Amino acid sequence: MATLMQIQHKNRSSKKSGKAILHDEQLFDCYSDTIIRVAEKISPGVVHIHVKGSFRSKQRFSDTEQESTGSGFIISPEGFVVTNSHVIQEASMIEVDTQDGLTFNAELRGNDPSSDIAVLKIYGNHFKHCEFGDSNRLRVGQLVVAIGSPFGYQYSVTSGVVSALGRTLRSGTGRLIDNVIQTDAALNPGNSGGPLVDSSGKVIGINTAIIMPAQGLCFAVGSSTVEYVVGRLITRGSVRRAYLGISGQVIDLPMRVIHYNRLKTKSGVLIRSIEKDASDIKSYLKEGDIIVGFNGSVVANTDDLQRMLDETTINRKVILDILRKGIKTLAEVIPVEMKTAV
Repeated sequence: MATLMQIQHKNRSSKKSGKAILHDEQLFDCYSDTIIRVAEKISPGVVHIHVKGSFRSKQRFSDTEQESTGSGFIISPEGFVVTNSHVIQEASMIEVDTQDGLTFNAELRGNDPSSDIAVLKIYGNHFKHCEFGDSNRLRVGQLVVAIGSPFGYQYSVTSGVVSALGRTLRSGTGRLIDNVIQTDAALNPGNSGGPLVDSSGKVIGINTAIIMPAQGLCFAVGSSTVEYVVGRLITRGSVRRAYLGISGQVIDLPMRVIHYNRLKTKSGVLIRSIEKDASDIKSYLKEGDIIVGFNGSVVANTDDLQRMLDETTINRKVILDILRKGIKTLAEVIPVEMKTAV
């Protein structure tokens, strides 16, 4: 099969011969072949999740049984399944349907509402599974594919591009999830928990939210965040975090600032806002500061910062390297433990 670059070259060289339309068709065939190949590779590891739970009715002042559905994906042959926390919230029973028509009772192994990620376990042998890619290598405009079960229609495939990177999204606990991927790959209720995949068929995000009734405003938590959280949930059942009380966004640094301050990073985390419950932090950090270091380690993006704000830094003094008006300075802060409802 001809590569996309080869076809484009032939297309340019044959405009005078009137063959451009044929080559445009070939370009569309390449696009279609990519989507087909990705769907065939990833869909065996995508699952449909059926949830039953009791919820308090405000009208009847009593618990009522309700059912809901969502999506997920298997990440290991042993049957670990990743989905959104809000998909399995308040669940009394969770069933997982695989693409080959089998249904499994699922066990909740870990839940992290702060990142809207949960891990389930189904029991069987040699499950077909998905592999993680690196969301830090994504570029705006890159092709992505979403697979899930919108409105219960299992294994539906949509495609689009990465519309923006470095977004923030507020989770159900009120915590801001940083470094969220914005895409225009069409999502609907039921897609939550399904994988967002790159052209090589690797998971680079978990589909999490849509903006209703807007068109093409969909969001996914990046795989670098998902992998970290999933690892903690599988080994420990929960994720303890330190908390600074800021919302941040990755920002590229001007070369003059990098050279002047002799920085080892080309990017940092811009403090966009400071939460109301972090009044002590305001004595040391300000909106507009850019964090570029944490206890001597480089901070290039929000994933770096979140990884360092783990249980070992709770209630312990840490030293941040920050840029304030282009000048590097130090700030000593004491992160507290993040309080979340499981």
